[in-house]
Amino acid sequence: MFSEFYNLREQPFGVTPDPRYLYLSAGHREALASLFYGIETGRGFLSLIAEPGMGKTTILFQVLKRFYSHSAFLFQTQCNSRELLCYLLEDLGLDNHDRDIVRMHSELNDFLYRESKAGNPVVVVIDEAQNLSDRVLETVRLLSDFEAPEKKLLQIVLAGQPGLARRLSHPGLAQLRQRISIQARLEPLSAVEVAGYINHRLQVGGYRGSGLFTPTALQLIAERSAGIPRIINNLCFNALSMGCAMRREKIGAEVVQEVAKELSLGAKAARAPVSPQRFSARPPSAFRTGLDSSLSEIGGHLFRQRTFQISFLSALIVSAIFFGFWSRAIKQTTVATPSKTSSVLATQELAPDSKKPVAGSLSQAQSDETQPTTDRGTSVAFFAYVVEPHDTLRELCTAIMGQYDPSTVAEIQKLNPGMKDPNHLEVGQELRFPLKRPEIREAPARMADSVNTGKSSP
Repeated sequence: MFSEFYNLREQPFGVTPDPRYLYLSAGHREALASLFYGIETGRGFLSLIAEPGMGKTTILFQVLKRFYSHSAFLFQTQCNSRELLCYLLEDLGLDNHDRDIVRMHSELNDFLYRESKAGNPVVVVIDEAQNLSDRVLETVRLLSDFEAPEKKLLQIVLAGQPGLARRLSHPGLAQLRQRISIQARLEPLSAVEVAGYINHRLQVGGYRGSGLFTPTALQLIAERSAGIPRIINNLCFNALSMGCAMRREKIGAEVVQEVAKELSLGAKAARAPVSPQRFSARPPSAFRTGLDSSLSEIGGHLFRQRTFQISFLSALIVSAIFFGFWSRAIKQTTVATPSKTSSVLATQELAPDSKKPVAGSLSQAQSDETQPTTDRGTSVAFFAYVVEPHDTLRELCTAIMGQYDPSTVAEIQKLNPGMKDPNHLEVGQELRFPLKRPEIREAPARMADSVNTGKSSP
């Protein structure tokens, strides 16, 4: 087990929704605050939509933890209306044996009225609600009819995958959709949030070192996981297991690359694989109806092959002519205007319509605009990030560089001469965090090529 090798108190990348390991990214904080606000203000119906593996159940457990004494958590959604009411009454501690639906409704109404007079909100969370049938969803809607003149007696949270949102958009469920006053969503983590998520879980697990995962390894995890916490956990667990077997004190990009390959999390190919049948000399036997048909097909294939050869040779000739003109033009331009740019390895690039870093993009920038103002003609490796509210330099250094000390702050100030006060970051300010060349070069060239083809995140 790698826990002892890496001096961990416990395995930090488990598969259960342990509230201790909850990492509140900006999206998770917003979703949790929306649910708390909706319940405390008595909005009645709320929803939480998230892709699988985004930490939806962990957020729901935080809601239940706050309203633990008067809450019900329903996850058995493959049921009919009567079974749903039985599960609800049982979770609330009410008698549901040998009761018909009318009597169960009456029992639930009396309970809600008593709790309302005592000032206790009753919360019902239904997880995986996209699996509920339309009839059961209508039963859930009728539960919201339990109300007093001034407020709702029951707060219902419908949680599920994006299929739930599509279900609610159906015209037959218009009444239910109109009653949902707050709709919270969980979005994938950004590259910086992925680094913060991993370091947070390591610290909760008892790790007291710094930089267990190298910056390039963190970037590759962000790319291959697409910012989904469950996939991040799988990658980190297997990377630590492999690193322990290889006696690696640090987890580099080459280890993550190998683990991602084993988990079938490689970078998406530019084109879908083509079936070999498309290039066979003869079509499937189902289309061959006789000798004459076969001869005709073979003749057609030979004709297409000859046509392809002629087209290919023509394309080569045109390309050669174009390349000759292009080479001469480049030489003339080079003689006239010498290049002043230097290759800068950046670990992030900004999306066209967003100031947030894009997860999983390692690229070489050839523009002077990407060079730090302190660059004196040498290559500079940096991690670009736009400051958001509540960000601190300590947290960003720990998440990105794995350490925070005076020498680190000095490096950052040298790379960011426009930063006035390290203790008070300005929202919207772009900061560049230096990375060390040896850590970047430790990954094989094939890894860098693969990373360059990765897609940007949510």
